[in-house]
Parts: sequence; C-alpha cells; structure tokens
Amino acid sequence: MGTTEPDWVRHAIWWHVYPLGAVGAVPDHGQRPGPDEHRLLRLVPWLDHVVTLGASGIALGPVFASSTHGYDTVDHLRVDPRLGDEGDLDTLVAEAHRRGLKVLLDGVFNHVGRESAIARRSVDAIEGRSDDEVWLVRDADGGFVGFEGHDALVTLDHSLPSVVDYVVRVMNHWLERGADGWRLDAAYAVPTSFWAQVLPRVRAEHPDAWFVAEVIHGDYGAFVAESTADSVTQYELWKAIWSSINDANLWELAWALTRHDGFLESFAPQTFVGNHDTTRIASMITDPRHRPHAVVVLCTVGGTPTVYAGDELGLTGVKEEREGGDDAVRQELAAGGPDDADNPVLRLHRELIGLRRRHPWLHRARTTQVELTNTAFVYEVRDGDDALVVALNLDDEPLSLPAGEVRACDDASRATPGVVAPHGWAVVAP
Repeated sequence: MGTTEPDWVRHAIWWHVYPLGAVGAVPDHGQRPGPDEHRLLRLVPWLDHVVTLGASGIALGPVFASSTHGYDTVDHLRVDPRLGDEGDLDTLVAEAHRRGLKVLLDGVFNHVGRESAIARRSVDAIEGRSDDEVWLVRDADGGFVGFEGHDALVTLDHSLPSVVDYVVRVMNHWLERGADGWRLDAAYAVPTSFWAQVLPRVRAEHPDAWFVAEVIHGDYGAFVAESTADSVTQYELWKAIWSSINDANLWELAWALTRHDGFLESFAPQTFVGNHDTTRIASMITDPRHRPHAVVVLCTVGGTPTVYAGDELGLTGVKEEREGGDDAVRQELAAGGPDDADNPVLRLHRELIGLRRRHPWLHRARTTQVELTNTAFVYEVRDGDDALVVALNLDDEPLSLPAGEVRACDDASRATPGVVAPHGWAVVAP
C-alpha cells in the first residue's frame, strides 16, 4: 500500500452527494436563491441516514462559488451563495464530525470559470491594466484554452509556481476549517508534476488528509506514483460491473478484478457503481434482479467504496450527452431526510455495508477466481488469514454454494440452504 494513505481510510466508506442538486440550488431549477437561504444545511438531516446506512464519511460535490454547475469555480475561498455561506459549511462539517463522519471536499484545480477573479485578473494583465501574472493557458490566437470543449471553463497554467502556491493555500484553508481530504476534479488533465509539488506541501500541514484524483482512463498506477495522490477513481471496475452484468459476461468482471488486484499492490482505488457523472446504477442495469449484484461487488472487493446519494434508495436517472444532461442524476433530495420505510434497496445496502464494516481488511484484499462462467462467478477475497467467498448467479438455474458459514445472501438463497438461487448472490466465510 502507499505510504501516504492515512490509517483511517482503511475503514472509509463514503456517501457521495452533489450538494447543488441535492438542495435544489441549480440555476435552471428556478430563481437563484441568495446567501440567506442556507440551503446547505438541508443536508444535516441526512447525516443520521448516512450513519444508519453504515457509511463513515460524506464526500461533497462542489460547494464553492461558481456560475452554474459548481465545476466552473469563481472563488475557491467562498461557499456558493446558492448554498449559503462559510458558516453553513462549518456547521455541516461540525455536525458530520459529531456523528463520527469524515468530510471530503471536491476541488476543481484544472480550470476555473470564465467569470472568476482569476480570469478577470488575467484579462487585465493581458490588456495592460495590471501587472498581475496571467494564470491561464492561452492558445495560438491569444485566447484562453477551454477545457474539453467547454468555453466557460478556462485552464489554469500549472507550470507557474504562483498557481502551485494558490492551490496549496486553498487546500490548507479548508483543511484547517475541518475538512478531512480532497477529491481532485479532472486530475487526469493536470500534469502529475503539479500534484507532486502541491500534495506533499499540504500533507506537511495536514498529514491525516486523504487525496483521491479523478482519473477516468490511463495508467492508474503511474498516475498515483508520479502525482503522490493516495487514490484514483476506479472507472475500469465501474464499467466492468454494470456491463458484465448486463451482457451476462462475467468474464469481463473477472478480468477487471485481476487488473484491480494489480492496483492494490501500491494503492487502494476509490470504487463506486455510480456518481454525479454517470447514469444511476438502477437505470444502468437493465434486469432489476441483478442490481443487487453490483452492490455485492462494491462491498466485497478491495478499495475504498463510495455510494452515490440516492442509489441506496433505488433512485433512477439517465445521464444524457447534452446541456443539462446531468440533471436527471443530480436530482433534489427530500429536505427532511429520506423515508426509510420498507425500502428493500436500502436494506440491501445496510446489510452489505455492515458486512464491509465488520471486515475492514477488505480494503486491501485481493480476489481469486473459484468458479467462472458467463453467468456465474464465485471468487475468494482474501488478505492474509482473513477470507470471504462471494457467489454471483445471473442464471435461471441454481448455483452450488461453497461450504462455509453464510454471512449474507438474498432472500431466495437463504430459503434454500446449500445453493445460490437463480439470479441470487451469497457471501460465505469459508
């Protein structure tokens, strides 16, 4: 394992929420609320739900001042007025900590919004109205370079020592106010040498902070080694989970877990089956009988699991490639917290997250294939003398259950000892 990961991460299970959507503060959902709305505090009633779910922390999406969706930051040192003010964030962090929950912030340091003070200062410097440094990358025509075709997002010049200093200052500021770590948005687009300058300086002040980088594709291991980040987002496994289940091709999942084991040699990836950028898992997996299987994998393989807020309630939503296409997966949550009454999806999550919490060694466990066909996958997950056997069955026929004590299973499998029911699952202590 990497030497920079704090000890507490071994027990970490995140509940990931997109605040602007969750509290109804996205601009095109009505009139922009002012700073007196204190909408961020609408998340406080959800904290008890997070505790009873079994998660150990909340991973917040963007909370800093922005123009629209939160990823076009205009001020990294101010809470978005649509959410409230700095005191509201302090309250949310304090309430989370009072319940024993960690808090992860989402930092956008690859780019800023075109309406940001950084962009305005850069324009003034270019046009001779100030002696400030230009902190944004310019193209051959002298314009600012946008991010992945989004003209409203302008790219920071990561070669500048002053930009390094700025990001260090922002990270330290919010860690000093109580945050426990950072998600590094679009980290894959930033030179790893930039993170290698920033993160050690922040760790020097906050050695217990955790840093997870958004990396969608590429060489995860090399990124971690070169950037000094603690973890990356495990998109390879995310894709393999839902597509292997949909295609009844569990060989794909087995291959992805082999890759996953390789990453665990040096770091623990952040694992997930849904987030604010993806179609919700209940909409992604077409056969509702197989949706639990995704959660089983999430909670039984190595890594740092993350549940996207609402997935544990069975919420649906399809991401579309258009402006506003993320809205359906970033929906508003009930102001007073969830209605927990008789929700089988929630019961499933509580059972499996409870299993995970009772076996923290799973954080760095490796998997071994026991039995594998297109529609059946039995794997052992082990760390030293600790082991569990997981059986996934997508078939219409029952699957023989490995010998051992059943620690968790679906209702149909529980009713028939010795087998995993058709379209069922089970976890066994050998």
